[in-house]
Amino acid sequence: MDTLAGMKRTHACGGLRAEHAGTEVVLCGWVSRQRDHGGLIFVDLRDRSGIVQVVFSPEINGAAFEKADGVRTEYVVAVRGKVRLRSEDTVNPLMETGTVEVCGEELRILNPAKTPPFYIQDNVEVDETVRLKYRYLDLRRPEMQHNLILRHRVAKAMRDFFDRRDFIEVETPMLGKSTPEGARDYLVPSRVNPGKFYALPQSPQIFKQILMVAGYERYFQIARCFRDEDLRADRQPEFTQLDVEMSFVERDDILSIMETMIAEIFKTALDVEVPLPMQRLSYDEAMDKYGSDKPDLRFGMEIFDLSDAMRGSDFKVFEAVLAAGGCIKGINVKGNAGIPRRELDGLVNYVGQYGAKGLAWIGYTAEGLKSQISKFFNDEQLERIRQTAQAEEGDLVLIVADKPNVAANAMGQLRLEMGRRMNLIDPDKLSFAWVLDFPMFEYDEEEKRFVAMHHPFTSPRDEDIQYLESDPGRIKAKAYDMVLNGTEIGGGSIRIFQRDVQERVFQAIGHSQEEARDKFGFLLGAFEYGTPPHGGIAFGLDRLIMLMAKRSSIRDVIAFPKTQSATDLMTQAPSEVTLRQLKELSIRTEVAAKKAPK
Repeated sequence: MDTLAGMKRTHACGGLRAEHAGTEVVLCGWVSRQRDHGGLIFVDLRDRSGIVQVVFSPEINGAAFEKADGVRTEYVVAVRGKVRLRSEDTVNPLMETGTVEVCGEELRILNPAKTPPFYIQDNVEVDETVRLKYRYLDLRRPEMQHNLILRHRVAKAMRDFFDRRDFIEVETPMLGKSTPEGARDYLVPSRVNPGKFYALPQSPQIFKQILMVAGYERYFQIARCFRDEDLRADRQPEFTQLDVEMSFVERDDILSIMETMIAEIFKTALDVEVPLPMQRLSYDEAMDKYGSDKPDLRFGMEIFDLSDAMRGSDFKVFEAVLAAGGCIKGINVKGNAGIPRRELDGLVNYVGQYGAKGLAWIGYTAEGLKSQISKFFNDEQLERIRQTAQAEEGDLVLIVADKPNVAANAMGQLRLEMGRRMNLIDPDKLSFAWVLDFPMFEYDEEEKRFVAMHHPFTSPRDEDIQYLESDPGRIKAKAYDMVLNGTEIGGGSIRIFQRDVQERVFQAIGHSQEEARDKFGFLLGAFEYGTPPHGGIAFGLDRLIMLMAKRSSIRDVIAFPKTQSATDLMTQAPSEVTLRQLKELSIRTEVAAKKAPK
């Protein structure tokens, strides 16, 4: 087997250009493709930087030519040769190195390779499970390398940004105390403390607040976090977030710094301008207009309220909804009045997925109204509906009547679906927004108590603190989310920094004083030693990179992700451990042992 002894790499494959013509180079990489063209052998050599064509001729070096005849896809090789310009008719405009090629004078085969289970190229049609099983091959593909290089650049840009603004990066513990509230913890048994467990951090939230108590004032960290929760395309059991906390700030200070940071990252990593300042919406406005607290603002089609316009009709279904405290919401799908009935029936099923009991429609056609409900309304009511919907000839108004939260969610999802069907969503457009003034609490019907919408360390608005005991449901929080194209990319808040307020919030979500002190006693104690006002935010780094790379799954921007069942197909983790290991940890499982094969 050949080695690199005496041969030192001089250039990257993808870096060769016309100005290198006549230069002797040594290249290393993987064989992307080999072609025999009647007396000449062409090898496309690939490394992280790109691909270049290498030509082997028996007239230049017979031994190298014979070796080149035997190389196959994904062989690892080293090549010595001279760069030369391609003839005008052989220039490849699709390759960055397409104006040059390397005339191979020496070839060393450093390692052969089996035939890969899929082609090492972009846009490969292969099941994701195969990609994840052979992740070391999948990561060779140029688009995957591009994604991870982009991730590196973004992380570096973040660090540079904060360093210039007097932030310091502090690593917080990976082994902490379990304080279950929201997602389930990943637990780690302690061998030296039998029967006791650490928890992997869901976020550095408490520790970064402690750092503010400690006087560090400006902190950031690119932190690994863990949540044992049901997974989706944009969720992983372990993930990375940019974590930020500042002292002596108010909400607008944080929003200003963070949107400046995002603008700089997009400019640095993608050369894309992000207009500032970003749009700001209250939570209530976002829900009313878009049916979502993470609205996609790349297109219009805002939701409107038809409750008043339709009130007092002969349509008993709608009247019953209004009498029960519900509402009637609609969207105007411009120019879609000619939609076939079968598609309308499909939309009924679509909103049903989100809890809506039905869907009504009014089509404004040249022949008049096309609707199953118009007969229940008089002319005056129909005109009010048209004006509220701002409907013109050719428009289709879609309507849901239900409980406010159901109507908002169903119409929000329907708005997105119609935006997709009508090709209204520009994939290259960036629409950022801040969503502000979230509800402090939401009522959990299953647990019969209020729970924190964000987390229990979020500060209520000053004017709402008075309702902590009497009416928690009406409290708004000093919370904020940054949204990009319908996806939340960051969320944060101004924090509670006074012990009495924090204890009252714990009580509001059903924690007794004893429970609060058991779980968070160290934080409450710290608040008694001069805690400054503070606030912060966390950005999901994986999700942000996914959007920047225009991918549909965060698995495409993580080197070694887990599947939706939280398994690693390459390493086969999680796996069973020996009884000896369990005994050392004072653990006994209740999982039935697998039967030995007969």
